[in-house]
This record gives sequence, structure tokens and C-alpha cells, in this order.
Amino acid sequence: MTYIKHMAFAVKSVDETLGRYQRLLGVGLDARVVVAEKARIKVAIFDVGDIEYQLNESLDADGRFSKWIAERGTEGLHHICYAVENIDSALEEAQAEGGTLKECSSCNISGSHPHPEGYVAFLEQETGGVELELMQVYTPDELEQYKSIRGI
Repeated sequence: MTYIKHMAFAVKSVDETLGRYQRLLGVGLDARVVVAEKARIKVAIFDVGDIEYQLNESLDADGRFSKWIAERGTEGLHHICYAVENIDSALEEAQAEGGTLKECSSCNISGSHPHPEGYVAFLEQETGGVELELMQVYTPDELEQYKSIRGI
């Protein structure tokens, strides 16, 4: 692992939760709020120190974050994304230690695959009730290639 890329929180309402972060802690004042139709989520993205926070609200009652909240009875830390130098090597090491791949709920793919910020993969195992995501962050050239392929 090189660093924490982001921490993703499951929330019922992005607007209400972001407002609380802004009022109570003075963070998230420069948050970007994005609706990701493919993933069927609304997300507020902002930094706290060197860590990106993502507040995630499902757009559907049976969405990924809605289900997570219903299962646990509360909002909270859903997953931590760890940046890795080489995702294939990191996945090999995790699997050698008993890790199993989990399907990405946005893409319906297990294992390493392209995402907007890098190559990602999820592990089935949780640590302390928190899901694990690994990301090999794109180089500037890879990011441009990703954007050009998708017409962004």
C-alpha cells in the first residue's frame, strides 16, 4: 500500500450529511457533488487533510449504499480505497493470503478493471466491517487515454 486514496461513507442524504460536515467541522466547503448515473449514486467528494472523503447516497431504494445501511441499521464507513503501485501484484499477494475477489457493483466485474481514476478491484473480505478496495491510480497518460476512450 502506498496511501489511502479515499474513504467512502454510506449516507441516506448527501446534502444533509455534507451540511453537517460543513457546519460542525468546517470541512467539505469546497465539495463537488456528482450524480453518477451508471453507478446510480449521488456522491459528495472533498478532502480532509490528504484523504479524499466520499459521501455516497444510493439513487435507488435497493442500491448498494441503501442496502448497506439497511443491513447495519446505520450510516457509516463503507469502504477504504488503498492506492497500490501495481494492482495485479497486490491482488496476487492478497489472494495468496486467502483474499477473494468481490464483484464491483458499479461495473459487475471481479478483479482489476478500469475506473475513472485508476484500475480498481474489491476484496470479499472486510476488515472491521469495512470493505476493501485497491486502486492503481492512473498516470497522467493513462488518465488521458481513459478519457479519450470514453469521450470525456
